[in-house]
Amino acid sequence: MRLPLPLGPLLPVLALALLVAGASARAEDEPTTIATIKEEIKRPQIQVFIENDVLAGSDRYYTNGIKLGGGGEFPLLGALLKPIPEAIIDVMGREGPDGETPRNHLGFFIGQNIYTPKDIGITERQPFDRPWAAWLYLGSVVQRVRGNRLDTVELDIGMVGPAALGKPVQSGWHKLVGAAQPKGWSNQIPNEPAFMAAYLQKRRFGTSTLQIVPHAGITVGTVMTLARVGGIVRIGSRMTGFGPDSIEPGGSMLQTTREQERQKNNGCCEWYLFAGGDYRLVARNIFLDGPMFRDGPSVNRRTAVHDLSTGFALRYRQLNLSLTHIRRSEEFTTPMGGGGKQAFYSLNAGLQFD
Repeated sequence: MRLPLPLGPLLPVLALALLVAGASARAEDEPTTIATIKEEIKRPQIQVFIENDVLAGSDRYYTNGIKLGGGGEFPLLGALLKPIPEAIIDVMGREGPDGETPRNHLGFFIGQNIYTPKDIGITERQPFDRPWAAWLYLGSVVQRVRGNRLDTVELDIGMVGPAALGKPVQSGWHKLVGAAQPKGWSNQIPNEPAFMAAYLQKRRFGTSTLQIVPHAGITVGTVMTLARVGGIVRIGSRMTGFGPDSIEPGGSMLQTTREQERQKNNGCCEWYLFAGGDYRLVARNIFLDGPMFRDGPSVNRRTAVHDLSTGFALRYRQLNLSLTHIRRSEEFTTPMGGGGKQAFYSLNAGLQFD
């Protein structure tokens, strides 16, 4: 499938994202040598996130999300574009539990989310259902582990509207698999640059076989503004990390961060089952409230939203896999009634090469 890609509107976004990501590079005063650069190049990492509701038997609301990227320490980038912003250092703390200087890990992502009303076969505008919308973005992440605490700061910058390519991606995929064609993309939220910055902290309590992992965080921006709290309970064998990775800002653990964790557990394999929840107080959601700087379709957003999740995760050496089933509460209401609950699946795969 070949999709049109209007890169022109995205070039300023790309440039700004790279500058912000560079500003988030690590600030250590270590000399950068050819040897250290080669060492990082020898260990590339990839992460893939896919969220979709098709396995849950629906094709509506938040219908698809994909995020691709990776992470590392990037000594060359860190030398050219340092230091880390003081605000991020202060949030994450300057020292570890034993007085050591924690390592900062840097990652980059590109992603797309697609949202549709319940009935995608209607051409006309549907004022009493969720607006058609898409979000295409670039993201940069700074992450740090200190003992049983994981701090993540993520900044995403991109476009909503036709420039986010929701129509060609969904139409092309439906054509490929023989599904019904979406007909209402002419009613989508219009083009608008958008951003969000997120901070998420996770903590870990328990043993290598039974753990509680609570989290709390905040997101601000024109895309989303919210506060969140939640956690998971997991049971398994030789567990490392801080639970399954997810697509939302701050939700994933970079492969280099995970490698640092695995040095404390030399086993080749691990597995666990988990169940948990996430409760959010939402002050803004562009996919429900509509664009900020121009008129566009919108619905009445619910302030309180929650997710309930169950799933499993596996690791074999440097390969990580997780599958999560998520049940989401109603996110909006209309004069015709509530927006309805939703269920979807989230798949994550991560690999670090030697």
